[in-house]
Formats: sequence, C-alpha cells, structure tokens
Amino acid sequence: MAGVYVSYPFCAQKCTYCNFASGVLPEELEPQYLGALSAEIGGFNWPWRPGTVYIGGGTPSRMESGDLAQILSGIPGGPWKEATIEVAPGTVTPERASGWSGAGLNRVSLGVQSFVQRELAGTGRKHTAEIVAHEVGVLRETGLANFNIDLIAGLPGQTIASWKESLEWIERLAPPHVSIYMLEIDDDSRLGHEVLLNGKRYGAPEVPADELTAELYEIAVSELHRMGIQRYEISNFARPGFESLHNLKYWRLEPYVGFGADAHTFDGDMRSQNVESAAEYVDCWRRGQSPRMLGTPANQAEERFFVGLRLAEGIRPRPEEWRRFEAPIRRFIDGGLLARDGERLKLTDRGVLLSNEVFAEFIT
Repeated sequence: MAGVYVSYPFCAQKCTYCNFASGVLPEELEPQYLGALSAEIGGFNWPWRPGTVYIGGGTPSRMESGDLAQILSGIPGGPWKEATIEVAPGTVTPERASGWSGAGLNRVSLGVQSFVQRELAGTGRKHTAEIVAHEVGVLRETGLANFNIDLIAGLPGQTIASWKESLEWIERLAPPHVSIYMLEIDDDSRLGHEVLLNGKRYGAPEVPADELTAELYEIAVSELHRMGIQRYEISNFARPGFESLHNLKYWRLEPYVGFGADAHTFDGDMRSQNVESAAEYVDCWRRGQSPRMLGTPANQAEERFFVGLRLAEGIRPRPEEWRRFEAPIRRFIDGGLLARDGERLKLTDRGVLLSNEVFAEFIT
C-alpha cells in the first residue's frame, strides 16, 4: 500500500542547521496555504488506499487541531497502519496530543536534536531536556507511545562527553525509535553556509571535525544496540517491530504521493516534485494550476543501489545488476565496504561511514 507525505513548511524559528524548504513565513500565508493544501488533496484521483501517512515540515505540531483534522479528512484509508506527525519539543500539550490521536495519527517524531542546553541554544532550539521528558510522558498518557527521537551528531561545540549525555537521556526515556543524523554541511543551511565560508557565525568554528562526528555516530550505534535499539537503516534505529513503515517505502522504492510545497511523489516509474516555496504553491492554487513540476523517469537499477543499500538488510541485485556493477562491487567487497551474504549485498560497518563514496559509484 502506497504512502502519503504532507508538507507543512511553517516554523516559529529557523534552526541554524536546517536545510529544508521551511522557515518563518508570513502569518497571513498560512490559511491560504492550508486552503491550497486541502484543494490539492481533495482533487487527487486516488488509485489506491494509503497505508501510511507522514506529516512533515516545518513544524506541523503548531497546526490547529481543526486544520489538521481537515487536512487528514481528505486522505482515504483511515485508520492508517501508521500515521506520523513531526513535532517540535515545546509544542506538546495534552489537548494537542489528544487532537492528533483523534485525527488518526498514531506516531510522533520529536525533533530533539540534542539534550544539552549549550548545543540547543547555539542552534536556535528553545526546549530543554526536562521539557522533552515531560512531553514524552504526555504522549504516553495520550496513547501515543510509538514515538521517535531525532539527534544530530556534529553540532557546534559537541564533544564525546556531551554526546553521551544525550544518549543517557535516550536510555532514560526509552523511545521505541531513534534517528541519528550526521550534520550536513551545505549552502542550504545558515550553519553549513558559514562553515563553507570559514565564517564565525552560528558556532561554525566549533563544528566538530569529520573524524569526531563519525566517532559520535559509532558511539551511538554501540550504545543504542546495548539498549536494544537496532540500526535498520543508516540513520534509523528501532526496537523490533517499531521501524518506520512510511520511511521504509522510500528505501524500498515503494510508491508514495506528496502534497504541499516541495513535496515529492514516486509512482514506481516516475519521480516528480511540487514547487518549492509556500508562496509559489499558493500562487499555483490561485491560478488554478497544478503545483507539480514535470516528472522524470526513475532509474531503478541505480536507485536500488544508492537508496536500498542504506538498509541494514541490504538489497538483492538482479542478475543484470550484478553484471552491470561487477567492477565496483568487487572493488568495494575487496576494500571492506560491501559484503555479500548469499544473494544479498550489504554495507559493512566501515561502509556505512563511507556510504557516500560507495553510492557515487552506482550513479552514471
């Protein structure tokens, strides 16, 4: 069953590390955006009933319960097997959590990023570790016990000691799912742009070296394993049975449809994307035009390697793929970055740390 992604790009503040098409947008744009979003969902010709729903952003946990219910009411198939909302710590209340559950959501992804106050303050986050702990309790009391906690390895000023402090909070709160992202350095975030310029703002001089960030990631893998939270994808770890069903669709090349600004769609053959900005998205709606840009054919063989290999289970290449990529596969196996397990091909632990180098060989 295909998945549905809904984009809500509005935030109370723009975090320094964020490279998404979201941010602090004009207040008057939000009701117009929600109207356009409802119209896009309502006008979609559903060829199937969705199995999963994911509401991302932005900070969709800021959305009024009535607006959220209106958006979800246009998506058939409820109650869905999995329906996730991304949540910023500091926005969880018993009333909101009850509204999420009542609208059909059954999973929450908390964008914690760090439990260390100095690191949080440097990124623009407003919460504290104690706020997160309290709100986890609210979620559990409301029946939303299936939740994820995001952490970022490589934030300015982060050390092995401070990273272990965040991991100790993970053990204390015992989430069923954890995501560990290594800080991305690119021009799409203020922090990344400053690092590339060798600038001083946003704590750029304190960003850990790549070697330390990799060590932080490896520490997380080891500590989460000890807690019974196993890696099933490069950045994602779960207790048995709590893997993200929606995100697995991306890595297994299963179909999904995206609604809202910068949302992506994959029907199994073609990939397409909506216009990036919320203002442009609303403008398309006003003019009666589709926000979806022209699609491009998916290259299944290449994508199976650079998306599917992210999974711990690896991939099962077809005979023609073994032949097509014989040289890089042999080179990476000999170099200890890939391993063959019968008919399956997997990244080794070392290969995970050098995964971008591996993936680049399968893109022609």
